[in-house]
Amino acid sequence: MSVRQSVLALLAQGPRYGALLKNEFEQRTGGTWPLNVGQVYTTLARLERDGLVVGDGAADAEGRIAYRLTDAGRAEADSWWQAPVGVAEPARDELVIKLALALSSPGIDPYAVIHTQRTSTMRHLRELTRLKLTLTAPPGGLPNTPATDPELLVLEHRLFVVEAQLRWLDHVEATLATLPNAATLPTSPAPTGEPS
Repeated sequence: MSVRQSVLALLAQGPRYGALLKNEFEQRTGGTWPLNVGQVYTTLARLERDGLVVGDGAADAEGRIAYRLTDAGRAEADSWWQAPVGVAEPARDELVIKLALALSSPGIDPYAVIHTQRTSTMRHLRELTRLKLTLTAPPGGLPNTPATDPELLVLEHRLFVVEAQLRWLDHVEATLATLPNAATLPTSPAPTGEPS
């Protein structure tokens, strides 16, 4: 997540001070990625140093200074909107590392690791699904077309990521079963109590 680019994008809509930027960012992204107000002010200081923002007048009664974009800042914000987000090598994923190590560690049952993760991931999927139903359920329980809003957009992304993890776990387990040494790998009991 680029705090720098997010701050520029919000400032493109008009001058704002740090705490307001923090609150708007959290509100408009569904509260999924909380920001520390100190992080916002550090970002503003760097943007000011780089000539992308400037203070917009004197401090208000509470000592807050609003910032606005310079022409260079507006150009960078516009450039961000027009550029695709890179699809680079993802950051280290603890689950991938854990399973890779489980496959080569004596005495570790990779099926048990998969089962434990699948159970936890299914629980998380149910929680996210309940949250989505809450967000999209209209008052009175009548059918409704869900509104497109930032909170729902972020929540649906989280649902897709969790569903992808479940599919990947199924794939890993199926692949393990086809390996020549599959008979020597310990197996865990079939999962119980999980929705299909």
